Amino acid sequence: MKILLISDSHDNIFNLEKVLRWAGSIGIQHIIHAGDICAPGVVTKTFSPLLGGQMHIVFGNVGDRELLEQYCAKTNNIKYYGDFGEVELDNKKIAFVHFKEKAEASAKTGKYDLAVFGHSHQSEVYKIGQTQLVNPGTIGGLYNRASFAVYDTKNEKVDIEFLDQLP
Repeated sequence: MKILLISDSHDNIFNLEKVLRWAGSIGIQHIIHAGDICAPGVVTKTFSPLLGGQMHIVFGNVGDRELLEQYCAKTNNIKYYGDFGEVELDNKKIAFVHFKEKAEASAKTGKYDLAVFGHSHQSEVYKIGQTQLVNPGTIGGLYNRASFAVYDTKNEKVDIEFLDQLP
């Protein structure tokens, strides 16, 4: 199974639509968003209608926490986790948060295969113990080239991709 990892969208609708359409075209069923959705209306107007599966979202450090939760509750394909998300997909335990320090703390517990974070807008992939840590960068393209990641549960490989290279 391939899982799309995004973060720091900052309401860049053009980039969000492009990556979500691409994900749908290759059959991605799960998307993890590691925070920084500024306007909660993006959830119902952009995310939900374009999803071919499920999205899992945590709060970042911008936006309105309560409104984001309310908008996610209006959908049947988006789950809001607050500050820390945890999901098991294809027998892989995945933690997701906005901040690197919290992702590293999760990795140090040894109970996750993957820990996803954002905030810095810089993509990176590394390991702590047996846990892979991934910052997919900024899908919004703010301060850095718009990027995202794809995690393949079969081989546990993470690929950092750039939005401007999508067809």
